Amino acid sequence: MQPLRAISGIFLFLGASIALLAQTWNPATSVPPKLHASTSLLLSDGRILVQNNDASDYWTLTPDLTGSYINGAWTQVSSLPAGYGPEYYGSALLPDGRVIVMGGEFNLGVATFTTLGAIYNPQTDNWTPVPAPAGWATIGDGQSVVLGNGTFMLADCCSENEALLNAKTLAWTPTGFNKADSNDEEGWTLLPDGKVLTVDTNSKRDMASEIYDPVTGSWFYAGNTVVLLTRPSYAEIGPAVLRPDGTVLAIGATGHNAVYDSLTGVWSAAPDFPVNQHGQQLDIADGPAALLPNGNVLCMTSPGVYIQGTVFFEWDGTSFNQTVNIPRATVDSSYMGRMLVLPTGQIMFTDGSSDVEVYTSPGVPDPAWAPTITKFTKNLVHGKAYTLSGTQFNGLSQGAAYGDDAQMATNYPLVRITNNATGHVSYARTFKFGTMAVATGSKIVKTHFQVPAGSEPGASQLEVIANGIASSPANVTIR
Repeated sequence: MQPLRAISGIFLFLGASIALLAQTWNPATSVPPKLHASTSLLLSDGRILVQNNDASDYWTLTPDLTGSYINGAWTQVSSLPAGYGPEYYGSALLPDGRVIVMGGEFNLGVATFTTLGAIYNPQTDNWTPVPAPAGWATIGDGQSVVLGNGTFMLADCCSENEALLNAKTLAWTPTGFNKADSNDEEGWTLLPDGKVLTVDTNSKRDMASEIYDPVTGSWFYAGNTVVLLTRPSYAEIGPAVLRPDGTVLAIGATGHNAVYDSLTGVWSAAPDFPVNQHGQQLDIADGPAALLPNGNVLCMTSPGVYIQGTVFFEWDGTSFNQTVNIPRATVDSSYMGRMLVLPTGQIMFTDGSSDVEVYTSPGVPDPAWAPTITKFTKNLVHGKAYTLSGTQFNGLSQGAAYGDDAQMATNYPLVRITNNATGHVSYARTFKFGTMAVATGSKIVKTHFQVPAGSEPGASQLEVIANGIASSPANVTIR
């Protein structure tokens, strides 16, 4: 705990809410000096895969024996294929546990809207090049999403083109028909019914939104956002995060914000962000947000477009409440930030520097939001694979959002094993997820997992975790 830092951002602008003093930022320890941490993804074995900003090299962060990511160990892993080092691109963890990275607005520091791409296999620690969809001249910072059936969907940044990937053959199929405008700068949010929501940034119809239906492969009009969320001269917009109550917080680059009710299909206005101490309007013109286990959404704002000076808020469904700030608040702008939901329920923050921060917020999730285990094997053997069955293994949301420039969804199950005698924690590798849908309710879903060789033998507790929310433990024995 660092109380001086915890209160450093209390009065950053006139009329600010009193900061919630229980929230804290704490730096990750032992970050390699040459690592300027950028976009990160949660591997299915509990490690974090972290890109060195605008470079080809990657690192992993492994939690320590207590499960702490703050005190975890950093290890350099294989780099991307030669000549590929993207910044602002599409990315996701696939249902088989591999990671895909596609495109890049920059490549090795050069503006290019590249069509390069690659898939990482954590088991073999190697990258395989992935070709772009046929006929595409650009991918750039095209957005992406893993649909409920596990299919990776990718956008071309600079047109209406979209495609679906067959992850086994690396072949692409066109999709996304009837899109009203270019994909440029838009973000995608997976909804409980399996459809995908976007707010148009280039449409001739002001304040328009659209929904993609995976069954038809087409987009349709989803209503007026009520308030203007995009800046016409920039076409920028903020993140959109699905909450456990089925509402989507859509954050604007204008200071305005909106809420989409996925149950009724109705848009409504949310409160505006305030101005900062210099009288500048706060917004998120590109930038991150993440869902906390208690249902609040952590938001990183800054003034105008690309201007430095960050202020963090938590959205509680009614109000934006200012919370504690990061150490680099005066030199960061929202577009520099990335957020990742950790299995601990904390949020890992990176900004392209060697300062990796972890946000801890009080409050507990509603028990109804947690995964439940309905069928499991009690006696487990090192190295062997097993199947788990239960409900809500994928959580109620993708977890984190940014928009077109970075995707770090965590809507898939992790398996955490805690030894009863020592309290030491290990994560099993999960794979072959039964679904990638969110908010699956009482539907029974499955995942496979492999007991790690490092798990200590003896009586243990096994939990399934989705978006930082853990199930009630199942009693197992590791042999």
